Amino acid sequence: MTSTGHARTAAIAIGAATLTVLGALLVGGSGDVSASPSPEPRVQDAFDPLGPEVRAVKLDSGRTAHYTDQGPRDGRPVLYIGGTGTSARAAHLTDFFRSTREDLGLRFISVERNGFGDTEFDEDLGKADFAEDALAVMDRLKVHDFSVVAISGGGPYAAELAAKAPGRVSALHLAAALPPYGARPAFCDLSDEALAAAVRDQIKDPRKWWAFPDDSAVKSIPGFADTAYEEGARTYNQRGQRSDPAPQVHEQRLYCERPGPDLSALDAPVHLYAGKNDTTVPPATLETWRRELPGTPKVRTYDDSGHDVQYRHWDQILVDLAGHGERTVVCKGGHTRVLVAREADRLVAKGSATLGSCAWTARK
Repeated sequence: MTSTGHARTAAIAIGAATLTVLGALLVGGSGDVSASPSPEPRVQDAFDPLGPEVRAVKLDSGRTAHYTDQGPRDGRPVLYIGGTGTSARAAHLTDFFRSTREDLGLRFISVERNGFGDTEFDEDLGKADFAEDALAVMDRLKVHDFSVVAISGGGPYAAELAAKAPGRVSALHLAAALPPYGARPAFCDLSDEALAAAVRDQIKDPRKWWAFPDDSAVKSIPGFADTAYEEGARTYNQRGQRSDPAPQVHEQRLYCERPGPDLSALDAPVHLYAGKNDTTVPPATLETWRRELPGTPKVRTYDDSGHDVQYRHWDQILVDLAGHGERTVVCKGGHTRVLVAREADRLVAKGSATLGSCAWTARK
């Protein structure tokens, strides 16, 4: 055999050996095709939620209400009323403490307001119509008694609902909530055209509408900003309205209505929350609420917050909603505790604990 023949034979032999090795690797790492397979991987049996689902229901009034409903059906029901310019999905912005909400057995329901998100705009509707729709949704869900939590521009709607059905409101929680009492906001003197011009650019760009200061606590929440921008886009573009300012202008006009509703028939505990650095709904509005509310509300004010207090201290609001208003959420020694208020105050005063979940300090 020539040297060329020897080389060709050797190459064929090497190729066959390589195929044998590759075959063994493909079978499972050895030449034994009967080797045991790797442990069976786990795949979940149910979907993980991507946030609350918006549902629609035709009401006896002829209007279509859009709402979300999340949490255990037998949980403690809470009507969540978001700030101005938010959709029925706004409660999703509080899901950074979803595990706590679920552990506390809270069921969150949110009803969308006129002209936002999926809900058609009707310039003839007011705050009383929202209260009527929210109560009708609760009836459809077979929920009679419920707590209310309202933030920012949700305050006037919460007052309207509490005045309309005081016997159904088991507790009222107002976080940096605008009161429909006292002096009218300065923007009330503007024309509709001027109001539209003032908000048009903001609602076109949710990054402007949902802008928080650089030192805001929400900056430490993973994904909060992007979720807020998605919420802003949904609120003003969901039905193809292309950021029409008319619903926003209409809502701000409703904020100018005086006097607000009579709350004297409300017989339920009330919690007020305020950030001492809030320039949008200043802490002075607490006194405005106090004058209109029967009884003595429980007030929580925070040195570390501005108009983001509803997020920075959402952990405490959840605990209060669950009926533990005598306790305070603190971080002590790297672990979150929910202590009797007197003990929590003592530890915070000593500097050995801070207010709120340890998640806030862990993200710094």
